[in-house]
Amino acid sequence: MFEDLTKTELYAILAGVFTACLIVSNIIAGKTFDFFSFTLPCAVIIFPIIYIVNDVLAEVYGYAKARRIILLGFFMNLVAVICYNVTIWLPAPVFFENSQAFGIVLSSTLRLLVASFVAYLIGSIVNARLMVYLKKWDEEKLFFRCIVSTLFGEGLDAIIFITIGFIGTIPLEALVMMVIAQAMFKTLYEIVVYPITRAVINNIKKLPEI
Repeated sequence: MFEDLTKTELYAILAGVFTACLIVSNIIAGKTFDFFSFTLPCAVIIFPIIYIVNDVLAEVYGYAKARRIILLGFFMNLVAVICYNVTIWLPAPVFFENSQAFGIVLSSTLRLLVASFVAYLIGSIVNARLMVYLKKWDEEKLFFRCIVSTLFGEGLDAIIFITIGFIGTIPLEALVMMVIAQAMFKTLYEIVVYPITRAVINNIKKLPEI
């Protein structure tokens, strides 16, 4: 699959995939959908890919390099948000009829921005660190490492994002159910695609370093 690449070259590609998925997830998070009577942000469609790439980075390249990509993703997402808001602020010509819709899609409240940034940083770092720690404990159990690290990372992400973003605006029972549903959905997503994750990791490990 990656025969013509080195680990160094693939690291750059994974950084691009990780950052792009993060930015896309924050754009589509503004819309929700119903999933078996649960309401979830549409970001859950793509956000698990971020954690899968996170697992690959931590497993193959180690915690330090995974953390660099996490911080890069944070910075590029911040750049994207600043650009969105500057674009919305700039006066539109009279013939541009979709200015309000454009602003609704790309603008975010400060509360949701803080919630998503804090949740992303903590959840991603915990996921990567736990992945590396479990590898030292037992290097053979890749499935166990991927699922446990994602469960903790996604769980923390869901708790932090939904608590900061929605506490006081919806009933506590609904908030708790949103946290559980979001964390379980993302973890089940990773379980389903685990064979792909394993294949990617195994192929990357065979590549030359440079």
